[in-house]
Formats: sequence, structure tokens, C-alpha cells
Amino acid sequence: MLKDIKAVIFDLDGTLVDSMWVWVNIDTEYMAERNLVMPPNFKEEIEGMSFEQTAVYFKETFKLSDSLEVIKDTWNSMAVDKYRNEVPFKTGAIEFIKHLKANNIKIGIATANHRSLVLEVLKAYNVLEDFDSIITSCEVNVSKPAPDVYLAAAKQMSIEPKDCIVFEDVPNGIKGGKAAGMKTCAVEDDFTKDLVDVKKELANYYIKDYKELLEGNFEVCNV
Repeated sequence: MLKDIKAVIFDLDGTLVDSMWVWVNIDTEYMAERNLVMPPNFKEEIEGMSFEQTAVYFKETFKLSDSLEVIKDTWNSMAVDKYRNEVPFKTGAIEFIKHLKANNIKIGIATANHRSLVLEVLKAYNVLEDFDSIITSCEVNVSKPAPDVYLAAAKQMSIEPKDCIVFEDVPNGIKGGKAAGMKTCAVEDDFTKDLVDVKKELANYYIKDYKELLEGNFEVCNV
């Protein structure tokens, strides 16, 4: 999988760390506190949206009086403790990061999450210094499946897109990596267990976890 690869770009939530439950809980709590009803296809509608775009979606969909900054600050305050103390890395992920570092492969993150939360979880596991690039969708002003966030990460690391591989847990992320001209590896996550076949159809590779990858037991889908 890593033959001729010079940089690995990870999505964060559901890909590198097991954190999708945090946002399900926050969405549920936030709506319950305000007596809001979750729209049909809610998960599909917000998939791949940046932090800013999700706040816009909430404000417009639910006609909220709070400003976008207040909405985002509320979510951040709800999430920061969980990212600092409760969100674990995926099985074998830290070992894989160390493997990449030892083999002089650059490491980036391209995420729809807020930068502050990315930093919280990386600092909590003492791996922040292992990353050569962190780019958020808010910083490129466009969400996945657009390729911009991946291209920005590659540019920041001075690596050509064709020499990168993207690890993603959702279809829109995999589509974005492909649109950037990069190889893609789909990562299993409970939050998207109903989309396994879709993910395998889109990606070059599929893994259940990073321990499996380090042992060479990944699935080749489209190469």
C-alpha cells in the first residue's frame, strides 16, 4: 500500500480517532436542550461539512437566534473535555504513525473538525510533533468531497498529490481524496457500518484497523 508513497493524509474523526460518538452525543444534547427535532437524513446532509458549514446548517435549519460564533463556541466547550480525556485513537493508529515517521513518510491531517479539538487529542497522546501538516475545511472554505483540504495538506508538506494516500471513514471523504488525485484507503468505523460496500467501491484499499494494516492484512479493492 505504501509503495512510492511520500505522505499519508488522515481524516481525524472516525478515521484516526474513535470520536464520532462525541458528535452524535453533542447533536442529541444540543437539540434536546432546545427542543429541536432532528430532520430526516440529518447524518447524510451534514456528512463532510466543515465546522463552520455545520453551524450555518443548524442556524438556518432550526432558525436559531444565536450567532454562528456562539453556536460553534457552545459545541467546542461541549467537546473539548471529551477530546482531551475520552476520545481514543483507533487500534494500532499510534503505532502506524510511528512506523510512518521511522520510514520518513510525511504525515498530515485533513479534517472538517475545529483545529482546537484536533490539537487537544493529538497533545493528549503526545503525537502532535509527529504531524507535518494540519488543515481544516474551514481554512480552505470548502467542504469534502471537494479536494481542496487534501491538496492544501499536500502543498503544506511539499508533496505531489500522486505521491499521497488518504485515509478516510466516510464516502464523501474518499471521494475528496480521489478528486485530489491521491490513493485512498477506507477505514472501518461503527458510525458508517451500513456503508461498507459503498466505501469499498470507492476506495483503493480497506482496513478494519491499523494493527491489521501493520500486519499486511488489508483488503485491496480498486488498484
